[in-house]
Amino acid sequence: MPDPTQNPDSGEHPDPWETHAAWWQEQFTDGVDPEYTEQILPLIAAHLPEGADRVTGLAIDVGCGEGQVARVAAAAGLDVLGLDPAQSQIDVAVRRGGGPRYRKGSAVDLPAGDGAADVAIACLVFEHIADLDAALAEVARVLRPGGRFLFLLNHPLLQTPGSGWIDDQVLDPPEQYWRIGPYLREAETIEEVEKDVFIRFFHRPLSRYLNAAHDAGLVLERMEEPAPPPGFLARAEEYADAASVPRLLLLRFTRT
Repeated sequence: MPDPTQNPDSGEHPDPWETHAAWWQEQFTDGVDPEYTEQILPLIAAHLPEGADRVTGLAIDVGCGEGQVARVAAAAGLDVLGLDPAQSQIDVAVRRGGGPRYRKGSAVDLPAGDGAADVAIACLVFEHIADLDAALAEVARVLRPGGRFLFLLNHPLLQTPGSGWIDDQVLDPPEQYWRIGPYLREAETIEEVEKDVFIRFFHRPLSRYLNAAHDAGLVLERMEEPAPPPGFLARAEEYADAASVPRLLLLRFTRT
């Protein structure tokens, strides 16, 4: 099978975020995805700094896409700068408005001064970033001492490549259980998340994230593993068995 990220005519690698921006906008924004509307956005809102925890008032949304997370932070009264590597996402974010400012940018080169931000947010972004250490160092650099980093991931243990439901027909009665893939093995994969939509993922064990964050000067303050929300479980009858398997991990760090 050819590499779906390779353009055979030019020999160049097209940007998958530009290529599939419309798919992201259709599948995960503006009330389409219950995991965002019922879980992710409320979680982020609940963990945004308030009162004395706001000093500069600046929030940076790393990998903002079309801006739904940035709009939540802006609605909470923060001055929000949203960054995304895909210009097509930035264009849609600007059209949808809601208060934030947007720029095309990279997670390893954030356009903010040292200690400029009260909070940085990365929602389902870092599993697509190759240079984890450089990106975390940039987050730490732009956060003021005591600033907050809201770090949301697809759960690295329970969403390991190769994980999935197994129907064990040997047992009587048959049982269904969740198979965990090779969790400790860091891996880069290209997954066809929908027909002709290919996305690059980087799997890392949780210890890799925590240790890299610590080395960057980010201290873990809180961790949440919420159950899938009702709207997700209602999408298909078989999803009811996933009620005890978290798909999301939220880590809240403080800048030392």
